[in-house]
Amino acid sequence: MPLLLGVNIDHIATLRQARYAGMEAVPNAEPCPVIAGHDALSGGADSLTIHVRGDRRHMQDADAFRIRAEVPLPLNFEMGVTEEMIGIALKLKPDFACLVPESRQEITTEGGLDIVGGFEKIREAVTRLQDAGIRVSLFIDPDLHQVEASAKAGVEMIELHTGCFANAVGDSVKFEVERLTTAAKFGFSQKIQVNAGHGINYTNISHIWRFRILLS
Repeated sequence: MPLLLGVNIDHIATLRQARYAGMEAVPNAEPCPVIAGHDALSGGADSLTIHVRGDRRHMQDADAFRIRAEVPLPLNFEMGVTEEMIGIALKLKPDFACLVPESRQEITTEGGLDIVGGFEKIREAVTRLQDAGIRVSLFIDPDLHQVEASAKAGVEMIELHTGCFANAVGDSVKFEVERLTTAAKFGFSQKIQVNAGHGINYTNISHIWRFRILLS
């Protein structure tokens, strides 16, 4: 089972927006998310992740379409479960769409999507995206009920939220790795591809390698 790296470049746009919000197209608006995408490609990334939020706090619509056209990497489009974002995804035609929760107050996505509580709306969105040839993932907490509901929604993939793992210290690291492992194994048993992300860095990536060993 290969371990593939997807790189999220959203916060390159966050830095740009801090100074150039509303002026994204001017030549000196930097840093540039498209250049960041090429840097990720040069560094060996297997895919790119971008998230156009409802409030456009970092990535803008034009960024998404430029990245899709100019960076030759598979594109994972993170999106809220809204008509607006479904419409953008159907035009953008990313390789993958990952449905995530959104809150105006959070700085970045803090927690998984509640598939159990919003099942019908989520399943409808999944079907519409899949009908357009887009593979769909659901960003969920490592909870067996959420994994089971994701399988029932018919998705090809889930992405396990690793935020609690990334923030863990001491003995709690082992507990969070075990939570992820249990959820991932259950996902595999449901014939779903399992991804994982949020807060993974150069330091804690070593524990993700341990996670991979436990799954083998």
